[in-house]
Formats: sequence, C-alpha cells, structure tokens
Amino acid sequence: MPKPSSRLRVAALATSVLLLSSVLAGCTDDDGDDGDLTAQELDWEDCPSPSPAEGGGGAPSPLPGGDEWQCATMKAPLDWDDPKGDTIELALIRAESSGDESDRIGSLIFNFGGPGGSGVYTLPAFGPDYAKLRTRYDLVSFDPRGVGRSSPVTCLNDRQLDAWFQQDATPDDATERGALVEGTKDFNDACEKHSRRILPHVRTTDAARDLDLMRQVLGDDKLYYFGISYGTELGGVYAHLFPKKVGRAVFDAVVDPTEDYEEGLLGQAKGFQLALENFAEDCVSKAEDCPAGESVQDVQDRIAKLLKDLDAKPIPGAFPRELTQSAATTGIIQALYSQDLWQILTEGLEQAYDGDGQLLMLLSDSMNGRNSNGEYSNITAANISINCADDKARYDADDVQRKLPEFRSASRLFGDSLAWGMVSCTDWAVPGAADHPDVSAPGSAPILVVGNTGDPATPYEGARRMARALGEGVGVEMTYKGQGHGAYDSKSKCVHAAVDGYLLQGRVPAAGTVCS
Repeated sequence: MPKPSSRLRVAALATSVLLLSSVLAGCTDDDGDDGDLTAQELDWEDCPSPSPAEGGGGAPSPLPGGDEWQCATMKAPLDWDDPKGDTIELALIRAESSGDESDRIGSLIFNFGGPGGSGVYTLPAFGPDYAKLRTRYDLVSFDPRGVGRSSPVTCLNDRQLDAWFQQDATPDDATERGALVEGTKDFNDACEKHSRRILPHVRTTDAARDLDLMRQVLGDDKLYYFGISYGTELGGVYAHLFPKKVGRAVFDAVVDPTEDYEEGLLGQAKGFQLALENFAEDCVSKAEDCPAGESVQDVQDRIAKLLKDLDAKPIPGAFPRELTQSAATTGIIQALYSQDLWQILTEGLEQAYDGDGQLLMLLSDSMNGRNSNGEYSNITAANISINCADDKARYDADDVQRKLPEFRSASRLFGDSLAWGMVSCTDWAVPGAADHPDVSAPGSAPILVVGNTGDPATPYEGARRMARALGEGVGVEMTYKGQGHGAYDSKSKCVHAAVDGYLLQGRVPAAGTVCS
C-alpha cells in the first residue's frame, strides 16, 4: 500500500527497507527466549471501530455468512535487544477459517504494505477476495509497531498536517527550497518530540521478529504469509532471519531489495510515468473525445500545463483548502495505483481543467490518509519513521539538485516530486540501519514472487531481483501482464489459480509462469 509524494516513499513508496546492523551479523531459526511472551494467550473479541490512527470509520462489516471479525492485542518487546524488558501492544485482526477443522493449515498472516498501512483496517476491506484462502486458513493481519493502534508514531496534528501537505513540494528557487527543507525539519522534530520512545524500534527487523513471535503465539510451527508491496520486504527480511520457519509465502507487488533509497525513488518515477502513458493510451483509444486529451502526448502536455498553472495559482479544492500543484500531483499518483481509478482520474482532470479541483483533492486526501472528517491516519508519520529508521542514506538539497536532471529524464511530470522525497530523512533523530535489506534465505521453503508488468509503485523488474536475492530454489518468479499495483487483486483467474494452488495445496508454480 505505497504512498508516494515528495515526502512519502513507498516500498511501494518506499523502496529499500534496511536491517539493524547487530542482526546482520547472523540469522537464527531458534524460537529464542522472549520471556513468557511466546506463551501468551490472545483474548479475541468483536472488533471495535478503527481508531483515527488506523483510518477511522465504523467497525468492520460481518463476513459472508454472518461471521464477525475478531480483534486482539499481542505483547511484544519494545526493544528486541532486551526481550525481557518493556513491552508494547500490537493490534491484530482475524477471520476464523470457514472450512472443516481437519482441513485447517494454520493462520495466513497478511501485510498490505506502506510501510505504515494498518492491517486491522485493511484486511476486512479485502476479506471477500480471500474467501477461498479462508477455507483452510484463519485470515490474520496486524498493525505493525508504530502503526495504527500499535504504539503509533505521532508527529503533527490534523490542522498542522493540512498545512504541511499544502507546502510546495517541488521548489523552483532558493526561497522555496529553504521552505521545503525547513518544513521537513519541523515535521521530523515533531516526530522526535511526540514519539521519542518508539522511534528507535520501528525498523523492519523489529517487525520481522514481531512476526515470528506472532507465528508462535498463533500456534503455528511455520509462518504462512501473504506480503503485498512493502509487505514483500518485510517477508524477505523475515525469511532471511528465520529461513527454516517459512512455510508457504507469497510476495505480490514486489519491492526491489537491491535498490537504495535514491534508486527506489527513481524507479518509481519511471514506473508512474509508464502508468500515466498507459492511462493516456487507454483513454484516447476508448473514447472519440477523451476528456483528458486528444493523444497520449496531448494528455501529458495538458497535465503538465495544469500542474504549472497550479504552481502559480491554486484552484478551489475541497473547501476551504485549495488544490495546489503538490496536491494535484499526489492525486494523480493515487489514481495510477489501480486501473479501477482511471475513470475517476479522467473525471478529476476534466473538472480541474474547468477550475474545479475537488475530485483530485479527494484522491490526494486518500493517499495522505485524510478522511472526510478532516482526521488523518498515522500512515504518513509511520511511513517516514520506518523508512528513516531502515534507510542509511541521508540527502540534502544540494544532492537533490544534482539528481534532478536524471529524475526529470525519467518523468517530467513526477520526477521533481519524487526527487525531493530524498530529503525526507534529513536530520532524522534515529540513524538508518543499512543501504538495502538482506533477504537471502538459504534453506527456506519456496516463496512465490509475483511481478506485474504495469505496476507503477513497485516496478516489474523488482520481482526478478527479489527472486534472485532470496536465493536459488527459494524465490519462484511469476509474471502478471497487467496494470496497477499488484496482481492478486486484479481478479486474474490465472493468478488466483497459481497463488491459491500454492497456499492451499502446496503446488509450486513453474518458475517463469506468465499470466495475462
């Protein structure tokens, strides 16, 4: 669930998630001595309404057949270097298996990405898509540490976030560059002020150890896992640390584990440029009069002019806020995550050309985690905190200036915005762990790695690199020729047959399998 902008880097938005150096010294498959935490019993109850930090709204609707979603909290060490010390609580959600107990395999744990996305909030929204998997698994997800209801990182309040997202994220002169750098510093300082206790403990290695504790508490000898976007990095790090504990795992919308922070952002610039061109081609081929433009090039030219005009003079957005260049760029990027949103993007552009920015503003709000009540989830705070704790690289405005030509060559529409994302971790309170994650997992069971040729946020090439990095006999690459972020939620019968066949029956698809 990546969220790119000038400030948000996705693994889908953030690319490289990095490892704690003390853990890099070696991996282990021992269950470890976590005090009595592995023996804790979870108290499953009907789920409450999601907290504002998770996304707000009402309690999840009942499952098909009337079963209710159940929620619980699990204790985990605050600091995995001191497993018997202070603890935090992690929020979990589950749907119990719908099949016979004799056919049950275990719990299938989902991470939907971000980093910073709430699994407690997200899993119910996709529950019907996983009905077949539920016949043999309990479906489980969680809010990773620092996210949602799991000791959430907090930085700015809702009013301050409204102002922060209105900042010019693509500065044109020294004054604007200074304002962006200062705004970034203010945000980072606020995170340290309000979340000093949790910030050093939100690395992906910490979440991977939480995942292994979760496996044990849920009563499974092996981890059964479905990772999406950043969730593929988390899964890869888990496989590196606990290769012999991997049962069956699927990685969808795959992050490239070989890229550093800058390379990941550049890859996204190329990915979203490709998605925009695919959107434009679709629009002009299906309508005699495409509202977004007369040709693929014209669509891009008109968007470029819109963004330039908004930089000089914003238009009315969602009252009382205005649609700025930054908000419009974020809204367009949000719509390119899924082909299902292309028609909404067309309508939003048509309205914006007529001076109405409300629809693009609502798309931007969706990406930034803002609901209709003006409340923000903590996805931005958690995303930046996890990325900055993981990623060793630190950049300043001069670094960005040197790299802008390369980013603009990759995408004249999105290059500036993504390039300036490089400064997100400048002056961060916690040092980053590494340049990129180690996902080598010799001895692991096969992991199915599914890449989508039209994925904008985690470009297709990352799947092959992940499969290779996992190691020979571990990573099994599969290709889906489609559009949007990920493959399983495309409803492709071919993809579902391969993924379901592996998770439910243990049938590993042939490496190189292609679905259209």
